[in-house]
Amino acid sequence: MAGPKIIKSLERGLQVLQALQMQPDSSLRELYILTGISKPSLLRILHTLARSGIVTRRVGDGRYRIGAMLAQHAPSRREHRDKIAEAAAPILERLCERVSWPSDLMVPAGDHMEICETTRARSPFLLQQERIGLPVNWLWSAVGTAYLAYCPAKERQRVIGLLRASTRPEDRLAREPARLNAILDEVRARGYGIRNSLHTGGYYGGPPHSDGLFAISVPLRDNSRVIGAINMLWLKNAFSIEAFAARHLGELQNAAAEIVNSFRRRRKR
Repeated sequence: MAGPKIIKSLERGLQVLQALQMQPDSSLRELYILTGISKPSLLRILHTLARSGIVTRRVGDGRYRIGAMLAQHAPSRREHRDKIAEAAAPILERLCERVSWPSDLMVPAGDHMEICETTRARSPFLLQQERIGLPVNWLWSAVGTAYLAYCPAKERQRVIGLLRASTRPEDRLAREPARLNAILDEVRARGYGIRNSLHTGGYYGGPPHSDGLFAISVPLRDNSRVIGAINMLWLKNAFSIEAFAARHLGELQNAAAEIVNSFRRRRKR
């Protein structure tokens, strides 16, 4: 007696999920190579899975990954980061559509912060592109100072203690507590972080270079803790920091509040 018929579309969907488990953060081409499913069919499967939140697509580089909602165990650091990125992606995309200038989302990663989502590729302005996972320094960046100014004191001291032994120029402030505290007080007074004048671009631990950008940043405040920080970037010759903040700080703060609310909803799933 013949058994029940196989649902081919479901079988192919499971193939895609297995491929994403084998190789997280995959491109469409990589999934095609792993599964042998045609790209048009893959796109339909991925779109269907994305509508249910089972798969997500990063804004910054268009790569696919299994959604954090599938995790059934205590979330790992990666899953926690992915949930923040999933919450932020559509909100940052809408923000970029409104103001044209792009944003990055960054989260703590030990002695540096890490880009986990960006809308630079969606901006009509040709700014330097940064990849997901790029390390960014704590003490010279807008996102780092915005985070440290508002995170709990114990966490701030833990980060500063980690950086104190570093010989990198961008970590020197960790050994100058009075100066660093004054900078963080200024962030709280302004309501946003800015780049240190010595920071002109480049990734943490890499060679310095000038990217021609200014940035303002606000923290993602979830009650007493901070889960990340978002910035908005623009060309230095377009606006002063004060003029840009007068135009767009409110929108950046609203986006931060939206992201935190979306993250809270996802955390309850």
